[in-house]
Amino acid sequence: MSASTGTETIDSTEEQSNSAAVSDVEGGIRDFVRNDVANLRRPTSGPAGSIDRATEQSPEVSVNNVNSLIQRVAGASIRDIEDLISELESLRDLLHAEAKRVQREISGYAQLSQAAMKSTRLIADNVEQWKGSAEVLRNS
Repeated sequence: MSASTGTETIDSTEEQSNSAAVSDVEGGIRDFVRNDVANLRRPTSGPAGSIDRATEQSPEVSVNNVNSLIQRVAGASIRDIEDLISELESLRDLLHAEAKRVQREISGYAQLSQAAMKSTRLIADNVEQWKGSAEVLRNS
């Protein structure tokens, strides 16, 4: 089987995917912090003393961007975990089927072994009777 080769490939791909996801999250957090700091440095009122709507919504947009980024990363991880779970379930089913097959094979072997033992005893008993008959004939 090529289980070790497949596992190494999965581990390598998974490692690259995880590092890409970590980089995405870090980048999103960095952008969020930059936007938040930039919003704190900007004046909050416009020319007539009114609050600038773009500045007011910017933190919410940044939070939404970070949330969507985290959901994408979490979604990929959840899909990977669900795929792994389904693969493990199919392996469990395969192992159960193989265990039943091996039990049937062992049961068949035990029955065959018992039949062979009975046949061997029967042959041994018959040979012993023939020897006894041959001895009686020789002595007579």
